[in-house]
Amino acid sequence: MSEELVERGHEVTVLSRSPDDDGLSAAVDTYAGDVTDYDSIEGAFEGKDAVVYLVALSPLFKPDGGDEMHDRIHRGGTENCLRAAEEHGVERFVQMSALGADADGPTHYLRAKGRAEDLVRDSDSGWVIFRPSIIFGEGGEFVTFTKKLKSWFAPGVPVYPLPGGGKQTRFQPIWVGEFVPMIADAVEDDEHVGETYEVGGPDVLTLREVTELVYDSEDKSISIVPLPMAMANIGLSVLGSVGFPMGKDQVRSLRLDNTTDRNDVDAFGADATELTTFRSYLGVA
Repeated sequence: MSEELVERGHEVTVLSRSPDDDGLSAAVDTYAGDVTDYDSIEGAFEGKDAVVYLVALSPLFKPDGGDEMHDRIHRGGTENCLRAAEEHGVERFVQMSALGADADGPTHYLRAKGRAEDLVRDSDSGWVIFRPSIIFGEGGEFVTFTKKLKSWFAPGVPVYPLPGGGKQTRFQPIWVGEFVPMIADAVEDDEHVGETYEVGGPDVLTLREVTELVYDSEDKSISIVPLPMAMANIGLSVLGSVGFPMGKDQVRSLRLDNTTDRNDVDAFGADATELTTFRSYLGVA
C-alpha cells in the first residue's frame, strides 16, 4: 500500500507498533505507536491529509487475549484513529472493513468490524469504506491457512478433513496487486467519499475448491473428507483449552459465505471478469 502511494507522489508515513520490522523503503517515514493507546499515536496524524486504516486481526485465528480483542483492535483502534484524525484536521479516512460487517453479526470479528464502520460513518471525515473478500498475494495468509487446517485436523495421514467438507463456505478472492490501486484511488478521488464498496475477484470458490487448487499447484493429491460441524465444534472446544489457534467463533465464520452481494470493482474502472483468478495466481492450468 505504502509503495503504491509513494509511486503516485504522496508523502507516506506508516504507523506501526514495530515499524523497523515492516520492510519499508527509504521513501516511507515511520511512526511507532499502538492504535489501542491514543497518546502513542496522536502525533502521527499531524500534517496529514489522509488516513488508511488497515489494522486488523484475522477472522481465521483466535487472537491472543481472546475474541474480545477484535473489539479492542477493530472498533477501539478505529475510534482512536478517528479521534486523532479529527484533532489534526485530516480530510480523508479510508477504512478497511470486511464483507458481512455488522454490529449485530454472528461473530466477534464481524461485530467489531460493523461497530467500527458505524464510527467511521458518524465521523466528520470524508470517509470511504472497503469490504473485501479474502485478499491473496505475497505475504497473505489465505494459502497457508488451508495447509494449516490439515496439520491441525489430520497430521500425518493421507486424508484431509474439512469442516462441512469445505462446501459450506464460499470465497471471492481478490489479488492484492489489483486491490491496492483501488484503495489509492479512494485516497485521491473525491467521487468515492461517503461510499461503501464490496470488492471481490472474478471467481467464487468453496473452501474445498481453494484447498484443492493449493495442493494442485504443488503437484500434490489429497482426499478431502467432511468433518461434521458439530464434531468440529466439540473438537475445538477441547483443543482450545490447550492453545489451539481456532475456537468456536472461528469455526462459526467457516459457515458464512465471504462473497459480494454486488462487486463494486467497476467503480474503480476494473472489469471483474478480467481480474486475476486465484487459479492463475497459483499457476494451475
